[in-house]
Amino acid sequence: MSLSPRPEPVRFQSLADAVDFLYARLPGPLHVGAPLGLGKPHRLLNALYERSEREPARRLHLYTALSLDPPAAGKGLEARFLQPFLQRHFGDDYPRLAYVQALKRNALPAHMEVEEFYLQSGALLRSQAAQRRYASLNYTHVARALAERGVNAVVQKVAADPSGGGRLSLSCNTDLTFDAIDAIVASGLPRPLLIAEVDPLLPWIDGSAAVDASFFDAVVAPPGPYPKLFGLPRQPVSDADYAIGFHASTLVRDGGTLQIGIGTLADALCHALVLRHTDNAAYWRVLEALGYEKAGESGGAGGSPLAHTASSDVDLSSARNAIAPVAPLEHTASSDVDLSSTRNAKAPVAPLEPFSVGLFGCSEMLNEGFRRLVEVGVIKRKVVDDLDFMRRLHEGRADAADLERLEREGEYLQGGFYLGSQDFYDWLRDMPEAQRRGISMRRISEVNELYGGNETLERLQRRDARFFNSCMMATALGAAVSDTLDDGRVVSGVGGQYNFVAMAHALPHARSVLMLRATRDGGGETRSNVVWNYPQATIPRHLRDVYVTEYGIAHLRGKTDEDCILAMAAIAGSGFQQPLLQAAIGAGKLAPKLYRASDRNTPQRLRAALAPLRAQGVLPDYPLGSDFTAVEQRLVKALAWLKANTATTGAKTRTALKAWFSGGAADAEAMQRMGLERPAGFAEKLEARLVALALRETSAD
Repeated sequence: MSLSPRPEPVRFQSLADAVDFLYARLPGPLHVGAPLGLGKPHRLLNALYERSEREPARRLHLYTALSLDPPAAGKGLEARFLQPFLQRHFGDDYPRLAYVQALKRNALPAHMEVEEFYLQSGALLRSQAAQRRYASLNYTHVARALAERGVNAVVQKVAADPSGGGRLSLSCNTDLTFDAIDAIVASGLPRPLLIAEVDPLLPWIDGSAAVDASFFDAVVAPPGPYPKLFGLPRQPVSDADYAIGFHASTLVRDGGTLQIGIGTLADALCHALVLRHTDNAAYWRVLEALGYEKAGESGGAGGSPLAHTASSDVDLSSARNAIAPVAPLEHTASSDVDLSSTRNAKAPVAPLEPFSVGLFGCSEMLNEGFRRLVEVGVIKRKVVDDLDFMRRLHEGRADAADLERLEREGEYLQGGFYLGSQDFYDWLRDMPEAQRRGISMRRISEVNELYGGNETLERLQRRDARFFNSCMMATALGAAVSDTLDDGRVVSGVGGQYNFVAMAHALPHARSVLMLRATRDGGGETRSNVVWNYPQATIPRHLRDVYVTEYGIAHLRGKTDEDCILAMAAIAGSGFQQPLLQAAIGAGKLAPKLYRASDRNTPQRLRAALAPLRAQGVLPDYPLGSDFTAVEQRLVKALAWLKANTATTGAKTRTALKAWFSGGAADAEAMQRMGLERPAGFAEKLEARLVALALRETSAD
């Protein structure tokens, strides 16, 4: 990027004036880029949309991703619960993106086009324009694509320097702006017009996220009141989520590097790591409930490989190579195969003690989990962007001056963008400056790959990396389905998942860990998420590494197809193992032997194993805090139970009859919160009785 002085930006207070400036400076079609997620200037984009509606002769192309939109309240019981919550959580003045509302109605004007490379999960499945104009791109390839599309303007939300120094911070979204500008200029196109919208609520992040105001051509600072930042509502963590998180936590090495995604699987993993560090005895109680034994407690050598030995048949419950984090699963041929002889559930594992050195966080997204890991001292290993320094540190040659510099200049957390709850934003906004200096927001080309010119340095910084991400489904041969349905409709996007999987294979001692629930429920039917084949794949099977379900861990790196199939079947739900194996036998990928399915991989057994720990408070519903009140938390459980028990016509009838004719005391506070304390008419009375039944059914949970 050019270091020559740039003129001071034009400043506006009116959003309309800023849009007028954009139109005046750029004749012809507008090709506008906007950051994903929180960095999208909602109010400015809505003003741009309004102007574009009035001038259909000027085509508007918007290139962005993750256009966050609060959920709709729906109707019925859902509306009774959501409407007050959404009003409180987002505020009445939250600026919903006008183009998103048009996309959802399939009513985007013909002269407008919106192209996204990552969609809010499941939000635009029915939007024809969004599905047609989705661009399937690696996160690190987006800047190049923006240059190819001729982006001539970039609009971005920024934070103002709280010291009054006049600088601006890209804050939550350094991810693509710098890379995109460089790519556009390198392609021979003019530097795009840059317009910043100042949001006083956006936390200030200094360092590589901060720029002189002259970096932008125009800065608009509209008057208040200022809408809340988009806060992701924190969801309850289920038994399956917790089992996945604790299994995954056994793979993390002290002194290593951590990348995590978002959602309840990541929340569960973070809670497991927190517990491992702050209450190791409780951490081990959870592991023992899941079948683990400490090294030395079962007479075996801790962490030793567990051989897959031959026997008369195959017992999948014992084939799961889940519990020894780095132990390979070896397959020895025989007339029949007995997986019970390889059950890793009782294999001794490494001590998994509290973190001494701590972890270095290097993740495309910073979120709620990282906040908690920093607070308790799990994330604390610091790095410096100095190759010779890092070599001395890595080789144990650092002297006192080096250690002093590390403490002063070192960074313990690097990310490309951040997104979380209001508590998370408050944490960033209010933390002491010395602590904030350890957080660095960076280009996505720096965070998500090794090949930006500092590979040797980053290999030293990112030692023993564990890249945790979620997927929707996985095949028995190791491919991951993370973003697309079988008919091609996009649920979300590739994002950085492929980047981290590839980086795990490029870094020494690194692992890519894809987490998924073994099954999913829908329409009154339970389906397996471990499947034989699927029309779409996000991660190809040749990059297979580690998969985790609630029933264990499958280590697939470097394994043969036969061993991959056995490992994946072992972490599938009990009722889905035999069909998976039969499909493999039919394809010639498994020998036609007797395979004995497990009866252990069931939600019922998992629930029974974790119930005492739930009751003790070791596994709270909301480990990272909650945006729901106490009564709302009870209602979330009740409404989830009600949804599951009315999924089919028959179930709906049975549940309605039970609710209507059963008695019992009602939760008065919950009924008042739902506006059902004095129901009028048959429909409201039935709703009240359904909610009362659901509250009683879940009161012991």
